[in-house]
This record gives sequence, C-alpha cells and structure tokens, in this order.
Amino acid sequence: MFDVAVIEDPAVAEVSLDPVRARLLAELAEPGSATMLAAKVGLPRQKVNYHLRTLEQHGLVELVEERRKGNVNERLLRATAASYVISPTALAAVQPDPARSPDRLSARWLLAVSARLVRDVGSLLTGATKAKKRLATFALDGEVRFASAADRAAFAEELATCVTRLVAKYHDEQAEGGRPHRIVVALHPSVNAEEDQS
Repeated sequence: MFDVAVIEDPAVAEVSLDPVRARLLAELAEPGSATMLAAKVGLPRQKVNYHLRTLEQHGLVELVEERRKGNVNERLLRATAASYVISPTALAAVQPDPARSPDRLSARWLLAVSARLVRDVGSLLTGATKAKKRLATFALDGEVRFASAADRAAFAEELATCVTRLVAKYHDEQAEGGRPHRIVVALHPSVNAEEDQS
C-alpha cells in the first residue's frame, strides 16, 4: 500500500468521489471483506460487493487474500493507498493555468500554481513508482504571525529577494547533465480549524 496515490484518470476520479466508495476506501486502510464492510457501513453485502468490484476495476483496491469460508470464497481487499490526491490532469480541459493571469499577489494565481505543482509532482511520482525509483524533492512548511500588513509585505519582498539571489547563485544554464527544477514559494493566511467548522 502506498502512503499517497495520485489519480490522473477522470474515470478513476469519478469512481473515487462517490461518497459510498470513498467511505469504503477509508475503511480498507486495513484489509476487509464485503461482509465485514457491510456491517461497518450499514449496507447490504451485495451492494458493497458491487462498489468493491468497481473500485477494484479502477485500481483503487487490491486483493490481499482469498479464503474459503463455509460454502463461499471470501475475498479480503485493501485500498492501494492510505490517501489519494486527484490531479488537475483529471480535468485536463479546465485545469488551472498560471500563464492565464500571472499576478503573483492573486489568490487565483496561487491556486493555479499549486494545481500545477500537484499535477507535475503527481506525474513524476507516478513515473518514479512505476520505475521503482525514489523521487528527489524538497518542501518547506511553516507558519509566521505578522504584526501588520506592512510587515507581511516587507517579509514577502525580502523572501523574494533571498530566493532570487539563491536561484542566481546555483542556476547553471550550461551544466552538462543538469536537470531543471521548479521552485514554488507560497504565502497565505493560515486556516483556523475552529473557524472553518463554524
């Protein structure tokens, strides 16, 4: 089981977004059978079986074990990943494009850049997984509390200057065998979980 799997196929995305199937995926972090799941989710076993077959056909669950139980074969399945991310590739015709409105102070531009990040890293991760290789990435995540909007603007300007200086120091257009890397730095208000629920 993977920690995270990226869904790029629109049909797989559609299957995963069904509320019953999403619940079954969550329950299948640990192997389970249709009978076990039916009791947990309050649905008839036949209906659970139908959803499990659909999830299996789309690669979201996998067979772990098949065992004889009385007169029937019991199939134990588990989710192929602990969590899933739907790539903007699944909505290719309408996926966000940062080039359409390159305003680095716009929240919509930030979402478009983030969507590109999910799409690109998802594609790279899928390729690395198939090739059984590790994917070299780096991420930085933190929180800062500003005393004022002016401080926030000054921080953003200083951060941009520092990153620009670092890029200029290490970027080598002529590096033989070099590989370009994308850098994304984002700053947005933190979401307060308590406020979000009210």
